Amino acid sequence: MRRIFGIETEYGITCAASKGHAPLDAEQAARRLFKPVVNRHRSSNVFLGNGGRLYLDVGSHPEYATAECDNLRDLLAQDSAGQALFADLLAKVNQELKTEGIDGRIHLFKNNLDSQGNSCGCHENYLLHRSADFMGMADGLITFFITRQILVGAGQIDENGDYHFSQRANQIYDPISAATTRARPIINTRDEPLADSNQYRRMHVIVGDSNICQATTALKVGMTVALLDALDCSLTLNDLAVSDPMNAIRDINADLSGMTVLQLKQGGSSSAVQIQNSIYQRVMNTLSDAGELEATRERITVAGLDPLELWGRALKCFETQDFSQVNTELDWVIKKNLLEQNAKRLQVAMNSPVISRLDLAYHDIGSKGLSPVLETAGLMRQLIPLKEIETAQSCPPTTTRANIRGTILQAAAKQRKDVSVDWLHVRINESKLPTVTLGDPFASEGEVLDKLLGELQE
Repeated sequence: MRRIFGIETEYGITCAASKGHAPLDAEQAARRLFKPVVNRHRSSNVFLGNGGRLYLDVGSHPEYATAECDNLRDLLAQDSAGQALFADLLAKVNQELKTEGIDGRIHLFKNNLDSQGNSCGCHENYLLHRSADFMGMADGLITFFITRQILVGAGQIDENGDYHFSQRANQIYDPISAATTRARPIINTRDEPLADSNQYRRMHVIVGDSNICQATTALKVGMTVALLDALDCSLTLNDLAVSDPMNAIRDINADLSGMTVLQLKQGGSSSAVQIQNSIYQRVMNTLSDAGELEATRERITVAGLDPLELWGRALKCFETQDFSQVNTELDWVIKKNLLEQNAKRLQVAMNSPVISRLDLAYHDIGSKGLSPVLETAGLMRQLIPLKEIETAQSCPPTTTRANIRGTILQAAAKQRKDVSVDWLHVRINESKLPTVTLGDPFASEGEVLDKLLGELQE
């Protein structure tokens, strides 16, 4: 069963000076970063020829939203492409600052929490059929998302030097809400499908961490896609619903054993590990019984990594608390090993300034970032080759409507014509052709694209 999904990532931004106060605050740094974008597009909110969206969000957060994808390889390439696009902008602006003699360097962080407690988001989007009983399966989904952090959290050191699974978990205040900032929920219920509303709705997940390791992103999205496929095959999880999810998400986050006791709505208790094990087994059995397991696997397996296999393997590590079998694939494990080894080598506490700087460097996407070094050293599993990421910066996925959006934007740029696009619409400015609505997110080519391209040639 095909499914559309995508990721929106907000990046933290700061400007650091080698001496004294930083010359630019966050807002000024963001404006400098986006200057080439504004000069080219006359806006800081643009759709790109790869089908994705690059923009400056509220609070001076640079943000990138991937194009719509129907397979995990495209999504990982798109997500990495957004990171690469920002890294290119970062290199340019820092060279400008150096040329101008300004003692400052701008940094972008793919993380979720700064030292002042401000939170950046990483939002996942999954297309659901309108007929799906969304509210009926909400309790089970909430339990899945609050326990998922034991596998796909990005890791955080608190002020006491204690290590937690997730940067995002303690910033969530509601199980379900239509708000995104004031009452930051696990799942946003605003009914904005960005597709034919009679057929589809969009599940907007706000609880997840921004991941640096591609394998962790693959697990995060892959396990969620598999669960949604199983729910379409009549899987139920409501018997696993936790009675107090907001306290539970924090309790789970603080206990690296994964064994904190959680009270269930229907009585009894369980732990995050036990709940995840139960969900994993049910998903595998349901998809297998429905004859859908291999089809799901095909869409989410990337470069030899099967997220379903990693899901089961990672859960087994909790039985012995030995995570050596996943120490290149899970962000929180990779970063924990890195920070603890350096704290031991330097003989400093985990909450010392030097370890805090190393923590930030793990998430830095610029030239000072650690992920390329870790990947080269074999300490972080990379799935998408650099050449493929480079291609994804300019080329859209070919199997979703992003292909229409991206192709039109590329053709318009060559013809020097203006077009207006958003997720759902395309309009060629100064044309008699009316605005085209792309209600089918799976339609990647055909008469609509041919007509738009023909109009651009006139």
